[in-house]
Amino acid sequence: MKRIYLDYAATTPTDPRVAKVMKPYFSKIYGNASSLHETGQEARRAIDQARKKIAGFINAHPEEIIFTSGGTEADNLAIKGVFYGSNLPHKHIITSKIEHHAVLEPCQFLERQGAQVTYLPVDKYGLVNLIKLREAIKDETIIVSIMHANNEMGAIQPIKEIGQIVQSEKERRKKEKINIPIYFHTDAVQTFGHLSVDVDNLKIDMLSASAHKLYGPKGIGLLYLRQGIRIEPLIHGGKHEKGRRASTENTPGIVGFAKAVELADQMMIKEQKRLTEMRDYLINKILNSINDSQLNGHARMRLANNVNVSFRGIEGESMMINLDHFGIACSTGSACSSTTLEPSHVLMAMSLEPELAHSSLRFTLGRRTKKKELDYTIRHLKSVIERLRGISPLKVV
Repeated sequence: MKRIYLDYAATTPTDPRVAKVMKPYFSKIYGNASSLHETGQEARRAIDQARKKIAGFINAHPEEIIFTSGGTEADNLAIKGVFYGSNLPHKHIITSKIEHHAVLEPCQFLERQGAQVTYLPVDKYGLVNLIKLREAIKDETIIVSIMHANNEMGAIQPIKEIGQIVQSEKERRKKEKINIPIYFHTDAVQTFGHLSVDVDNLKIDMLSASAHKLYGPKGIGLLYLRQGIRIEPLIHGGKHEKGRRASTENTPGIVGFAKAVELADQMMIKEQKRLTEMRDYLINKILNSINDSQLNGHARMRLANNVNVSFRGIEGESMMINLDHFGIACSTGSACSSTTLEPSHVLMAMSLEPELAHSSLRFTLGRRTKKKELDYTIRHLKSVIERLRGISPLKVV
């Protein structure tokens, strides 16, 4: 059966060039990077080189890169690490209602530990209101965590403006001698390797990323942590990563991550242009040929590969399963929550009615996506919707 993969936001295939550079580190250069002998130091040099390459990609210093098991751990380390690393009696966190669960659940956990958390609303396009953000900041605020781009409907947040707001607050506190730090964290899992990011220019203090979203291996991620920020490690048991994350380093994964970043850097401009054209082609074809279809999120201020559409009168799960029978892989939202029957918290935060939130599909494109595959998808999507609407008790008249 023909297989068409349109779920690149969930994960990407490892690039063969990435797999090739990783291979020696499984059985040939296999030393523990903490060992002082040459076998271990060979692995250490590979990690150091990879750290330097990745840091340069975002204009950071190598020592500001902490390797983790993925984006989820990086988000947890940023938020919990700063919370537990602070000796302040009152701690306030600001985030948004559309964050990934890897940010929302740590915030909810910390609420049970005494933190106060403000969950900012978003508009109908999924964008954070900067005025409400400014109003939410108080003297006790220690973290502002707003994702760079949303994994479900692709909205790209104004993180440069958010960084400037947090920077202004830092300057105010310094001037008024308020000795409480405030940091800006962004979950960049969906954008790292796809959009240009300069942590200094954007005033980002902490950034989370994951290799498997940019054609690297699974099981390796990172947290960029600006120098001078004090965090409490989540994992204890060694002095790895300068005492910030214990565990023997995943040398093959780190080397693969760096190669994936190198390739992404080379391809970024051309690939973003190609994906934007295909994204708009798919959006226009769907909206113009399928009745009662609705694009979720902004038409332009979204990731180049993201198409999230609701089809009134049909459940998203039914459409997804039927499309899979034709070899088309897509999703109803985040892969991390696709087993639940609850409507997307992201679409609900955008004030979508529950019926439409339940009726959404997410198509995300990637390097292997071809225009003819989109035409094949549209053809079968139309027939699936026509058939399902014909038998649906919610059918559109």
